[in-house]
Parts: sequence; structure tokens; C-alpha cells
Amino acid sequence: MYEEDIQRLEEELRSTKYNKHTQFHIGQLKAKIARLKMEHIKKSGGKKGAGYSVKKSGDATVLLVGFPSVGKSTLLNKITNADSKVGDYEFTTLDVIPGVMDYNGAKIQILDIPGIIEGASEGKGRGKEIFSVLRSADMIIIMSDADRSETIKILEDELFNAGFRINKNPPNIMIHRKLTGGIDLKSTVKLTKLNLDMVRSILNEFKINSAEVIVREDATVDDLIDSMMKNRIYVPCIKIINKIDKINEKQIRRFRGKGWLTISAENSLYLEGFKKTIWEKLSLMRIYMKRIGKDPDMKEPLIITSPATVQDIANKIHREAFGSKLKYARIWGKTARFPGQKIGNDKILQDEDVVELHID
Repeated sequence: MYEEDIQRLEEELRSTKYNKHTQFHIGQLKAKIARLKMEHIKKSGGKKGAGYSVKKSGDATVLLVGFPSVGKSTLLNKITNADSKVGDYEFTTLDVIPGVMDYNGAKIQILDIPGIIEGASEGKGRGKEIFSVLRSADMIIIMSDADRSETIKILEDELFNAGFRINKNPPNIMIHRKLTGGIDLKSTVKLTKLNLDMVRSILNEFKINSAEVIVREDATVDDLIDSMMKNRIYVPCIKIINKIDKINEKQIRRFRGKGWLTISAENSLYLEGFKKTIWEKLSLMRIYMKRIGKDPDMKEPLIITSPATVQDIANKIHREAFGSKLKYARIWGKTARFPGQKIGNDKILQDEDVVELHID
């Protein structure tokens, strides 16, 4: 029943042209589809298939997503310590293959998952199992090759339909339910895509009849719907085109113009720049720890996600032994106004700072 209703509404949505007169109806359709999908998940117990047994390790976990045979296994073998089977035929990767990339002192886990096919978000091609693994990713790499660049858009759509919101932050929308009083819409910016009637219609679809809605960005209908869904995953993403050794410079420039990275895994072209982009996209930074009266350890930095404070550093080392007893710190590096500056626990640090913790 749910699947038939969802399919019917999605077909109506696809066939409805967006304009000033249809935007309200389109908003209602999107809300109905989202509600039905949510109810379907609840009724089915949220089952997503058997899934894969993958243990997260290292300082971050990155997943390679792509259609079969775009070169994911070759790339994994080039940038990590993995030994992933490589072949010229589809579905070479039948399981999740982990590898570890060492970069700037960080150990970044890279996972090569089975190739995604169109319709994976609906369960085709072991899609539910694959997406269950993706939900644990700190970053996703969407990968295609030069001959099938159109699959980038297909993969983006599959991820969107599965609840992933790549390179986006959660909507800055707060919904406070009330017992009475109807829908009260407040905003701190000018809203050009939402109005009270639209907000009321969408919330009513989710059986919310009274609420205070506070919007702090020029949000869309999709943003409002996402703010009510519990299964949305907001994750950074890099899009790459492989096998550029088989195309000309004009085609390479066209791909780069879209903001996509271009590489040749087989020939090790532009892989160092690719690694650097992973590091930057993950917002990782190195903090070198120094014991009182000792030289700092410049060989094994503590890796943490930026922005991070002195308190965050202490908590990561050991919440009880350091975090709860931290008094202050001394720092050397970009953050310090002078070497050994005494700073408070809420001071935000920068990459390659040297930190000396002082505890009770």
C-alpha cells in the first residue's frame, strides 16, 4: 500500500512543472511523500537488510560510492594499505573492503563498497545494505569515470532519496509544538520560498496543528520537511572523475569547471591533491602535545576535527583524567600571541599548535 501510494505521488511530482501557480501543490506532494516514507519505515520496523559488518577505526571514515567498475578498487589500493581485488568486469567488489590512508599523521579509514546501481535507494542491487554502511561515514566520495560522468547526478539523486544531504548543514529551523494556538511562523531573515500557508500545510501533513516555527535562513520546502525527519544524514562529499588519461584537456577542464576533482588512479595522476582535499574536507587538524618541562611530541600529533578548543583536546585524551580536571593550557604556534601563552579552556586552536595541559 505504502509503496504504491509513494510511487503514484512521485509520478505526479515528476509530471508537475514548477511555477508560481504549482509551487504550493508541489510542496504538499513532497510533504505527503516524506510522511508516507517515514510511516513505511516505522511500520516495517526500520529494517534495512542484513547490512555489512564494518568497524569504524582511525581518525575518520570515508566511503567510496560509485557505479560498478569506475575504478574504486584501484584507487583504494593506490592511496591505502588495502588489497582490494581488481577486475575489468562489473561487481568485482562483493563486500566492503577497508583500507587506511596515512596523511599528516592521521589514519583515515577508506571503505570501498559494492557498486551502487540506479534504484539503490529503493533497495535494488543490495541498496539497503549499502546505504546502511554509508550512514556511518564521516565523508562520502562520489566517483565516476570519464566515459560515464552522467552517473554523478544519478548517484546524487540516489543519496538524496535515501536521506543523505551532501555538503549541507542541517536546516536552521526550530519547531516547538504547542497544545493550541495554530501555527505561528517567525523568521530572522526574509523568506522568499516559504510563507505561513505553505508552512501550515506541510506541518498539518505531519499532524502538527499547533506549533511555533522559527526560521533563521531563507529555507525551502525541502529544508522544512527535512527539519522534521529523523533519518537525514548531513555529510561532506567530494565528487571525482577517474580515468582522465583517456580524455583530452578540454574535457578535463569541463569536469573541473563543475567543481569535480579529476584523477587517474591507474596512472597515479593527481592523487596527492586528492588526498589533500580529503584532509581539508574532513576539517581535520594536528595538535602536538607537550608535557610540562619536556619537549613536544612532534612525531605523533593528536588528530581532531576543527573547530576545537583546549577543552575538546583534553576530553579527547581522557575525559576523566584530563577533561574534568583541566585548569588552563599553554600554547605555541599560530594561535599563540607569544610562545608559551597561557590560555583558557575555551580557546579555539589551529592546525599544528603545540599544547601543554595543566590540570588540578
